Amino acid sequence: MKLEKMISIYEGSLILVNAHYPWEADCKDLVPVSARVPSCRLKTEAKDMLCRLLGAIDGKEEIIPVSGWRSYTEQTEIWDSSIADNGMEFTRKYVALPGCSEHQTGLAIDLALISEHVDFIRPDFPHEGVCEAFRRTMNDFGFVERYPEGKEAITGIAYEPWHFRYVGIPHAAVMTDHGWTLEEYVDRLRNYPLSGDGLRAGCCGREYRISFLEETELSALSGLRHQNNISISGNNVDGFIVTEQVAL
Repeated sequence: MKLEKMISIYEGSLILVNAHYPWEADCKDLVPVSARVPSCRLKTEAKDMLCRLLGAIDGKEEIIPVSGWRSYTEQTEIWDSSIADNGMEFTRKYVALPGCSEHQTGLAIDLALISEHVDFIRPDFPHEGVCEAFRRTMNDFGFVERYPEGKEAITGIAYEPWHFRYVGIPHAAVMTDHGWTLEEYVDRLRNYPLSGDGLRAGCCGREYRISFLEETELSALSGLRHQNNISISGNNVDGFIVTEQVAL
């Protein structure tokens, strides 16, 4: 099988999905996040890391998953229903266009503090207690708050303190340390070509080298993809992000 058929810019934990970069690939390897909400599913790696994170903060009995993977059809239904119930202005702020939603990747999840009533569109995830413990710990498990306050012009989505995205280790820590959204991170990584020294990052006691490779240079990945210390993700835009764990 040709390398081009084995690696795609549309796959991986760092794919950027928004109104400018829709995503239409098939989402495979989906599993329920919890027995409590079996309809809420994520890709296996994201689910496993989320469960580990909730276990680390003793949050499994206080935090509930609200919405994980959505099909294109479900996203369309949510979009149409929100327009009918809340109007277009509200919907454009809080609901992504069908085909442009991170939820369709199986890497994004909305969470809520358990209560008698949970708002599906804007669940309550306050900056205190176990929810704040989640935020303080999430980078170590590969999660970021995807739509931070003050970045609305970049993300195209209003501030959503309940929406979290799995991007993996060490990327979550790098993004948070620099205050970068995924849009900004994908853009800045173009300054670190695979042929150079890369962006160096430390997380969880390990050191990493992060680099970018344009889609047109795909053949350069042939000697890397089977190495245990290297992971490769497409960015859904124009290339690949190569993450290498380096010896201390």
